[in-house]
Amino acid sequence: MARDSKRNRCGTKTDSAQRFLTFGIICWHAPQQNGVTKTMFGFYEFYVHPFGIGIPLLAVAIASMGAFRASLTANQIAVFVTASAVVLGAWFAVALPFSRSGVFNVPAEIGDPPYVLMFLFGGATLIWGLAWLTPLGRRITEATPLSAIAAFQIPRIMGGLFLIGWIVGDIPALFALPAGLGDILAGIAGWQASRALAKGEPNARSLLARAIFIGIADFFFAVLFGIITSPGFAHLYALDAPNIINAYPLAMFPAFFVPIFLGFHFIAISRLRQESATESKAHA
Repeated sequence: MARDSKRNRCGTKTDSAQRFLTFGIICWHAPQQNGVTKTMFGFYEFYVHPFGIGIPLLAVAIASMGAFRASLTANQIAVFVTASAVVLGAWFAVALPFSRSGVFNVPAEIGDPPYVLMFLFGGATLIWGLAWLTPLGRRITEATPLSAIAAFQIPRIMGGLFLIGWIVGDIPALFALPAGLGDILAGIAGWQASRALAKGEPNARSLLARAIFIGIADFFFAVLFGIITSPGFAHLYALDAPNIINAYPLAMFPAFFVPIFLGFHFIAISRLRQESATESKAHA
């Protein structure tokens, strides 16, 4: 009877193994917010916001490395840093209130605008375009060490949050397991590729290609499983306990974090293709 009461209060299993795996996070009886307890909502928010600052700063830091290596003037570097800060800052400033207002929910009808996918793929394309299609961006990108570009994927391990969400019963396993484990694998693969590139190992580019494949495949399955486990036009699974990935604050993953990581994958692909083309011409 006591176990049933505690289950009803928390909405999650309460066996000893699960209590251990929640890393001390206790789900007390509390008002619900965006489908989760107030305690867990606060934890998710506390977890997400520092990355909202850290990930853009890391992106700018890596690109700044390329800017200095490209021997840009002080004015050019200032323009680049300012433009990067404005773009990423404005993006975050728009995505945050949109996520709070439910704009990034899966469309109710298949013909409705998929705003979250617009932010995801549009943002990734914007980052790649600014880095590869503009003269200043191309110059900086070509001068940035490929090892640093690969290393940008290391923070992907932050996706382990989905596993915590699954353990406490907030995120369905069909999404949490592939997305959480996939992010961790992508982060590890990025680290392995970065280390190999920095050391000049012969298999370095193969490791980078593998990291790109793992990273993009992870995003593909996360989007697919996110759609079919969330309320919307294709809600097929987790009907009793829908996914909260498109609700604030977790909506910042597909609307802000994923586009930046995906944009860096596109940049890495362009660099690999460029180097392959250069080698082909050299051997012709």
